[in-house]
Amino acid sequence: MKTTPTQFKSGYAAILGRPNVGKSTLLNRLVMQKIAAMSRKPQTTRNKILGVVHLPGGQIILIDTPGIHDSSIRLNRMMVEASLSTLKDVDLVLFMIDAERGFLPEDQDIAEALSRAEVPRLLIINKIDRVAKPKLLGLIAEGDGKGVFSDIVPISALKSDGLDRLQELVLSRLPEGPMYFPEGMVTDCPEEFLISEIVREKIMNLTHMEVPYSVAVVVDRVEESEKGTWVISVTVYTEKASQKRIIIGEKGAMLKKVGTQARKEIEKRFGTRVYLSLFVKVKTHWREDERSLKQFGYYHDSYQDR
Repeated sequence: MKTTPTQFKSGYAAILGRPNVGKSTLLNRLVMQKIAAMSRKPQTTRNKILGVVHLPGGQIILIDTPGIHDSSIRLNRMMVEASLSTLKDVDLVLFMIDAERGFLPEDQDIAEALSRAEVPRLLIINKIDRVAKPKLLGLIAEGDGKGVFSDIVPISALKSDGLDRLQELVLSRLPEGPMYFPEGMVTDCPEEFLISEIVREKIMNLTHMEVPYSVAVVVDRVEESEKGTWVISVTVYTEKASQKRIIIGEKGAMLKKVGTQARKEIEKRFGTRVYLSLFVKVKTHWREDERSLKQFGYYHDSYQDR
């Protein structure tokens, strides 16, 4: 008897949720490579980042989005719009909440927006390793009662718990389609973007107060020397002279620490020796300035300031 081969399935799935619920951690775990910056501080992700999960029966193309939140800052409003704009471009939405914090009022607003999306919606309850079973069961019941989600998947992205079931559910809800990306390719982000995210992540994790949120990172140059070493020049922009002093640190100690950590990760990520130069400049109120937002890659033409 002749058997019919299993059809290959593929499609796009957006990961949405409030800041700091673990979206970037989930993306990195599923693609089995770090491509999105991670920090305990909220609003780490500023751009939509694409990651490709290669499976025997298909290909899941994940889009990690900036955290959805209210803000008076123009950059942050653009980040939120970038997240919500993915709803019309994907085959599936993964809405993530933090099991410790549960459903917050902002989540209800997002759930209402999702109810109008014409694609399947999965609720992902992350950080289940941090809550007792009765609370988790209550969150599952609450999520089910909203009538928005076709499935509810409890996971711990950090500990890779529940990710196999999540992959199976996502793949089962994707349409038959082609292999969009070649085997082994996990992102379409250019090298310069990945390098800038690594540097920004180190600043996010090493500095405090308003400094991490006022920083933009631009890769000015990536060249390969005759000996095969990557020579990379990066400019770190911040909004105030006081923030610049913090990033540089006493006798350059903080900037050296940022550079050392970033260089080591870049070398590991790309498998090459790296010479990294960091420079810090002040660009006042860049998060409100359209020209600066375009220069730093945060502005998109479809954005409508409200």
